[in-house]
Formats: sequence, C-alpha cells, structure tokens
Amino acid sequence: MKLNNYHNILKEIKTSIRQSQTKAILAVNQVLIELYWKIGYQILKQQAEEGWGTKVIQQLSKDLKNDFSDMNGLSERNLKYMRQFAQTYPDFEFVQQVVAQIPWGHNCLLMSKLEDKMARTWYAKKTIENGWSRNILAHQIELQLFERQGKAISNFSATLPEPQSDLVQQTLKDTYIFDFLNLKEKAKETELEKQLIENISKFLLELGAGFAFVSQQYNLSIGDNDYYIDLLFYHTRLHCYVAIDLKTGDFKPEYVGKMNFYLSALDDTLKTESDNPSIGLILCKTKDNITAEYALRGMSQPIGVSDYQLKALPSPDELKVVLNKNFKD
Repeated sequence: MKLNNYHNILKEIKTSIRQSQTKAILAVNQVLIELYWKIGYQILKQQAEEGWGTKVIQQLSKDLKNDFSDMNGLSERNLKYMRQFAQTYPDFEFVQQVVAQIPWGHNCLLMSKLEDKMARTWYAKKTIENGWSRNILAHQIELQLFERQGKAISNFSATLPEPQSDLVQQTLKDTYIFDFLNLKEKAKETELEKQLIENISKFLLELGAGFAFVSQQYNLSIGDNDYYIDLLFYHTRLHCYVAIDLKTGDFKPEYVGKMNFYLSALDDTLKTESDNPSIGLILCKTKDNITAEYALRGMSQPIGVSDYQLKALPSPDELKVVLNKNFKD
C-alpha cells in the first residue's frame, strides 16, 4: 500500500467524520429547540386557559425532572425561558427556519438583551452565517453591530452594479469600535496602523466575516513614484481587494481623490479577471457626513467613508440616563 495514498484517504475519512458529527450536533440542537418551543407553547396556552401561575411551573419542573432524570434543561428557570421563547416567536415555521439553527444559550441571550424583533432576527441570522460563539454574539450586541452595519457613507450605488453594490454596502459599518487599542489623544497614523496589526485577530473580528489580511503599506509603483496603501485586505465573499486608508483626524475631501487614485492603480496592477472591482475605505477619527457625500459625488471608484471610536458606544439604557441627566441639568 502506498503510504502517501493512505494518508490522503485517512485525511478524507477524518473530514467526513467531523462533518457528520457537526451535522448530528446541529440536528440534535434543532430538535431540542423545537421541543423547548412546544413546551413553552403549552405553558402559554395553559396560562391563558387555566390561569397557570408560578407554583404550577414549579410543580411541572419537579414532575418532569422525576420522569426524565437524565435530561438537563427542565429547571423552573428554563421552563420560564421556554414560555418566553414561545411568546417571543409565535410563528413555529420561523422557529424551525431560523432560531432553531442556533444553540439554546444564544436564544436566551437574544431574548434577554434585545426587545426589537428585527434586531433579534438579524443577530440570529448573522450567528448562523458566521458561526459566532455565545461570547462573540454578546460582544457584537454590546457593540451595537446591528445599528452600525451597512451605514457607511459611500458611492457604491453609483459605481457598482446590483446586487454587488448592496452586498458591499452591507459589509461596511458607519462606525468601527477599536476598544482593544491603547492610543494617545494625538497619536499618528503609523501608531494606529501598528496597533491594528498587532491586534489583527480583534481587528478582523471588528471588520467582519470575509476579510483576509494581505499587506501593510502595500507598494504601488506608478511611473517613477512609489505610493503606499496603509492596509490591504481581500474579501473572500465579495471577491475583491479592499484598501483601507487610516486617518487619526477629521475627514477631508482630498482623501477621496487619493483613494480613487489608489483603486485605479490597484485594479490595473493586482486585480485579476476573476476579481470584482477593488473597493476603498477611508477610516477617520471623525467625519462630517454631508462633506463626505459631496466629496464622493462624481468619483469613478467605489469608496466608503467611516469613522472609528476607541471605546464602546453607550447602550440605549446608558444613553437614556445621560439624556435625562442633561435635561434635568
């Protein structure tokens, strides 16, 4: 038997086993979530028809534990979550298609953290799409990803065909949160770039799924001159290069012309026939949206303008406290 051939077959078999194990876990999870919904639905129904209260749920938990002693998840607290689950998602078909695809702990987190139905659905679908752990999901909710995603100022609709323009728009955020950086107030672009590269895994997580790091200070030799793109990425889902220009100050209109030049050169020197047009992201400490919109108008290359913060955005509850305090003062 050829040893190389054996190792290849062994590798393929191991991959098949792991894939089957993953599918089995997902199937078990879906059955469990559907069961929890049905239990919650029955509790809701009995509460409405028979006036079931807390004591009945306590007794139900005890009886179920006695009959199913080897089964976890039948505590009084979890039964109340099941009730909330059925109340939150009255459409069982939606449960089957979406939220049954993510673990129970993720669903409990979504119910406890989010009241908005659209936001819960969005985070559930993103969890499925990106394979987020519960901790990462919690982190994204805390950083208000739903509110920031797809909100960057851009000219994508004017420079890219549909549906590519919509896909690119949804990929970028209006504000990026770099709470993992330790920058001084007057830090230069080189220090910002250095710290982002040193924290590349956290940077990639904040950029979002699909970004693959290519180069820092990517060199473009044009004519007799050399030009450098701060950070260059390739997006595996958009199938295009993404050039990022970092600025530690306010946005200025001239930044757009520079990025337009970079992207033209990038498409001529690096892009292949299988790649989509390169896109640019100008990332500034602050920006004026109207100024950015005027600066992008008439540009031929697809460019987005976003800002960044070095600490997390305040939660809606924290924002209410601040607003109430200011109003009283």
